[in-house]
Amino acid sequence: MKQITLDIRSLHVYYDSFHAVNNVSMTILEHTITSIIGPSGCGKSSFLRVMNRMNDLVPHARIMGEVLFRGANIYAKDMCEIELRRRIGMVFQKPNPFPFSIFDNVAFGLRIQKKHNKTFLRERVEESLRRAALWDEVYDRLHQSALELSGGQQQRLCIARALAIYPDILLMDEPCASLDPKATKRIEELLEKLKEEITIVIVTHNMQQARRISDYVAFFHTGELVEWGTSEDIFDHPQKQLTKEYTQGLFG
Repeated sequence: MKQITLDIRSLHVYYDSFHAVNNVSMTILEHTITSIIGPSGCGKSSFLRVMNRMNDLVPHARIMGEVLFRGANIYAKDMCEIELRRRIGMVFQKPNPFPFSIFDNVAFGLRIQKKHNKTFLRERVEESLRRAALWDEVYDRLHQSALELSGGQQQRLCIARALAIYPDILLMDEPCASLDPKATKRIEELLEKLKEEITIVIVTHNMQQARRISDYVAFFHTGELVEWGTSEDIFDHPQKQLTKEYTQGLFG
């Protein structure tokens, strides 16, 4: 039986007076892919950013409720945000490689942790690029600029950079939105393999993608969690009419 990695309880997110996420409770199980779906502006990204306290960096954001990571409240006063973000990594919609070499991009987080041993760095960079299914494409040009990579390669590089510090959870906000179908397929195949090692939560507008890769799906609408369940339940046997209409493409 899979363990609960994240337990979200009565979560509210406000930006000043705007109520972006309204009383959401759900759990994220280890070694699964959970897709967050819903129309634009429904609170998906706000919900995702709560899970590693990225909303701390947003002016006037206010959080109510609890987010328990392996039983510990991540919003407790004694929680270290830096350590939290090491264990709960994030990949954004647009690939954002740093203007460094491929090698230095992957090694970036390790060096921040004051890990400078050259042999260790070489081994971890190779391992991370292999885990991100990128090593075979870049092994002979590790010291070239990451900005020379294609969009799909840049996104896999960002995934490798996140994996290098061994996160427990990987949060992904529309990671394939700017990629072509071929690159999207590579990312999806990668996520299917990675879930054997880590837990993945992904925001996506692509219903076909959510159906293909998800173990669980959460449907948001106007800041509320309308329905949450297995991918089969949400797409084939939804309990709510609104869920049925959205997954059938009748709005959104």
